[in-house]
Amino acid sequence: MIFGIILAASAGAAISLQTVFNNKVNEKTGSWTTTALALGMGFVFALVATVMAGELNVYQLARIEPWYWFAGITGVGVVFCLVQAIKRLGPTFTISIVLTAQLSTALLSDSIGWFGLEQIPFSYTKLAGIFVILIGVLVFKGVIKLPSPAVARESRKHTA
Repeated sequence: MIFGIILAASAGAAISLQTVFNNKVNEKTGSWTTTALALGMGFVFALVATVMAGELNVYQLARIEPWYWFAGITGVGVVFCLVQAIKRLGPTFTISIVLTAQLSTALLSDSIGWFGLEQIPFSYTKLAGIFVILIGVLVFKGVIKLPSPAVARESRKHTA
């Protein structure tokens, strides 16, 4: 389990770095070129890693359900949308929205058992967790105002 947590945290950090790098490329080239570069480089790296690991089995690709091929197309949408969102919202706010959307979609996917995945029962505790994250995003963005530490200290001085 610990190794899984490390892998997930590494992926999260990598996604944040990738979005920053993609944003910098986008400033010079445009969104579609950035998307093509990011996914093209990823394809080349993954293909080399697949060959080196001895896992290349082209014949098995024909046995994959047709809708699973849309993963590549969704990857294009992910990169393009992230590049556009970062231009408008900045990296931190964008990633916090992405995180909330990922968790919400994962909860729905778990609860329904989409695409043959093991169905994991829905709970209001999990839904509440998503709402807590959403509230955290709103606090982070400043939509929900919290007193600053200086205001809180002043308030305590006057009540003491």
